Amino acid sequence: MSTQTGRDRAAKTLGVAAADLPFEGNIGSFEGATAWINSEPLQAKDLHGHVVVVQFWTYTCINWLRTQAYNRAWWQRYRDKGLMTIGVHTPEFKFEHDLDNVRWAVEARKIDYPVAVDSDYEVWQSFANHYWPALYFIDSQGRIRHHRFGEGDYERSEMVIRQLLAADGLEGLPPGLATIDPSGDEVQADWEDLGSPESYLGYEQQAGFDPGGSSAFDKAHAYTAPSRLGLNRWGLTGSWTVRSDASASNEPNGRVAYQFHARDVNLVMGPAKKGQTVRFRVYLDGQIAGPAHGADVDAKGNGTVVQQRMYQLIRQPKPIRDRRFEIEFLDAGAEAFCFTFG
Repeated sequence: MSTQTGRDRAAKTLGVAAADLPFEGNIGSFEGATAWINSEPLQAKDLHGHVVVVQFWTYTCINWLRTQAYNRAWWQRYRDKGLMTIGVHTPEFKFEHDLDNVRWAVEARKIDYPVAVDSDYEVWQSFANHYWPALYFIDSQGRIRHHRFGEGDYERSEMVIRQLLAADGLEGLPPGLATIDPSGDEVQADWEDLGSPESYLGYEQQAGFDPGGSSAFDKAHAYTAPSRLGLNRWGLTGSWTVRSDASASNEPNGRVAYQFHARDVNLVMGPAKKGQTVRFRVYLDGQIAGPAHGADVDAKGNGTVVQQRMYQLIRQPKPIRDRRFEIEFLDAGAEAFCFTFG
């Protein structure tokens, strides 16, 4: 089959003009993976003859979570047509190195394609990757033909998959593009009203921390959050230990406050010890969150930290305006790592 014939078939299958896809290098190595989930260990040579999508992710990343409905749909739609999806879980936080946590995330997110656990970053480095999420689209000869860093561009990504499959002579692809109906924390961000950035609560990467007085790192310290916070500023109330990676509550009724502008408020957090639970309550402008509560909070503003993951705490209706969010940990022993918004 000539190259032009392959392009013509791809264009016909897509219903659009098939763009030329450059060669961006060869598929990286998976040999550095520390474990595999849903598969025996795979090597690049095992994937020869398949169109492959390699997806770099880490399970607390909101940017990855909001792409997952699409990734899951593409895998289900095209796996019987020759597509192979490989997830590469490369951790950001220390607790994401825990294999039990990764296994939980794979099950919770209904991932049934192979996942390479990349706790030593060797697969990440073999692809020279720098982003979560990242997608690499690889043809049946093992050549990277397209990539996507971050969210969005979903139609283009699916069209690339279809083009690569069609260019191999595959016929009978399902018509059109996949229909996606995301829910919960997989719903796309309200980009027009998103005015708050990802914010880390450990001193190594923190920004916007207003201690309301003196502060101390790596030891218990009593804080009082300011009664008024500027936009995208946050503070602590109670006894907290601010570490390089997180802020940890030492006593019951510790609070974190954040002045934000967004539809959604998410917080990566967990108990200090496995098996421990920490009750919490969520407030907006000093009142119980009520109808603005997120998926991990009940109608009375209550929730429980049971494991180390991202919790959706607020999903508020329009109109969106600057508001003060607070979470009160009713028990000691919570670790708060990072706010994200949507």
